[in-house]
Parts: sequence; C-alpha cells; structure tokens
Amino acid sequence: MRARKGIFITGGGSGIGRAMAQHFAAQGWMVGISDLNQQGMDETKALLPDGQCKTYKFDVTDREAWDEALKDFTLVTGGQLHVLANNAGLPSGGPLTEVTHEEMDLLLDVNLRAVFYGAKAAFPYLKAAAPGSCLLNTASAAAIYGMANQSVYGATKAGVRSMTESLEAEWSHLGIKVRSIMPSFIDTPLLQNPPNRSRNTPIRDSVVKAGLEFTPVEEVAQEAWNAVHGDKVHTLVGKTARKMGFIGKFFPGVLRKRARTLAKAHEDSEGRPARS
Repeated sequence: MRARKGIFITGGGSGIGRAMAQHFAAQGWMVGISDLNQQGMDETKALLPDGQCKTYKFDVTDREAWDEALKDFTLVTGGQLHVLANNAGLPSGGPLTEVTHEEMDLLLDVNLRAVFYGAKAAFPYLKAAAPGSCLLNTASAAAIYGMANQSVYGATKAGVRSMTESLEAEWSHLGIKVRSIMPSFIDTPLLQNPPNRSRNTPIRDSVVKAGLEFTPVEEVAQEAWNAVHGDKVHTLVGKTARKMGFIGKFFPGVLRKRARTLAKAHEDSEGRPARS
C-alpha cells in the first residue's frame, strides 16, 4: 500500500502555517502542525477534515522535541515525510541599539537555529519519501537586501535563504527538493506585536503607514504548494517581494538608498532614534 502523503508544518497555529495546513489538507494530505499556542492549533485542526491533522505543542529550539514529534507523526505516513515546512518564526525590528540581547538571541534561535534543527530531524524521513520529498523553508523578502531596523531579522532570513541553497545542492542527488518561499508583509497575528520592547506601536500600523501591501495568506499557501511541486529554489511571494527581487537584481543602488531613507525616518530632528 502506498504511504499517505504527509506534511509537517511548524507555526501551524495561525497565519501562513494555518493557510498551508488548509491548502494541503484540501488535496488529501495528512497534516502535522506544531506551535506553542495550543488554542491556535486546535482552531487550525477544527478547520481541517476529521482525521487529517495531528498537533504537537513544542518549542522548535528543542532538538529532542523535534525527534519525538516527527517519529510520532510519521507513524501514520508509513515512516515517510513528504514535506517539512520550516515555517515557525518571530518578527522583530528597530535599530540594533534598541534591540535587547535577549530579543536578539531569541530571534536567532527561533528563526535560524531551529530551522537547522528541523532540517536535521526531518532528513531521514524525507529521504525515505524521496524522490519528490521537500524541505520547504519560510524565508522572507527581507533576505533580498538588508533594510534599516531589520538587521537581526533580515540576517536570520538571509541565513535561511543561504541554507536552502546549500542543502538543495547537498540533497538533490537523493531526490530531496529544498525550497524557500520569500513573502513580503503578511497580515498575521504576529504583526499585532510591537517590533521590540522599546516600542509600543504594532508592526502592522507601521506597514499601513508606509503604504505597503499585505499579501493574503491564501496566496502564500498556494505558492508553497507550487514551490513543493516546482523547480525554483526560491519563490518570491507578493507584489512587494517580486518588486524588490527585480530592483535588487538590476538596480541594487535603489535598495541601498531606500534602506538609508528608512533609517532616517526612524530618527527625530536631533538624530536620536524615534520613540513611539
């Protein structure tokens, strides 16, 4: 009997992760989701057909928890994992001088170190499902060019982009695809939080004030499906991401100027960092 196709999605309690879960479940896939938010996972599970979702509450920086979750999930997929969606991540921003060491360490741990943990834990199950299995990493348009007030976040996502390219080269001969999606701003619950402890204004308010567009999570989920089944290593998602990709390739000086403009926008007339 052919193994049932399965996808394991981190950060599946809301936003992009939830949309991915719905999209793949609609195609008949078995879905595993992880999150620290049990209520959010329960809500996601309730949106999927009965018997098509298993939930796992754990911290993605916990290596042993990764092993336990994937071992249990693959019991229902014949010991195989067709897609690992390394999607869990934290937003953060603000000048580096405002970001605390604790905030910086947490962002590096969740957005980058945990992505490597997921890749290593999933590898034997992806190999068992090859050819055609896929490690799918959620990077960001922030990885295209470093912007002011995104130094740590952008660095983590650039790291994810680089890791994707390296593993694509390492694992391709095994029949394992390694892909990334690089969305621009997505209107998820995470954007209701301020960029760091020094500020009170939600990230979403800053995006709206800047006149930037939000990409619907349904579009991201569709592009995730396309990435898993296509040949492109990186998939830019949303108008802003595609525009940045084009400018970054042909007119990088424009992005450099934009980065400096954003930096100046965060300073008051005396040159001090602006406060919300």
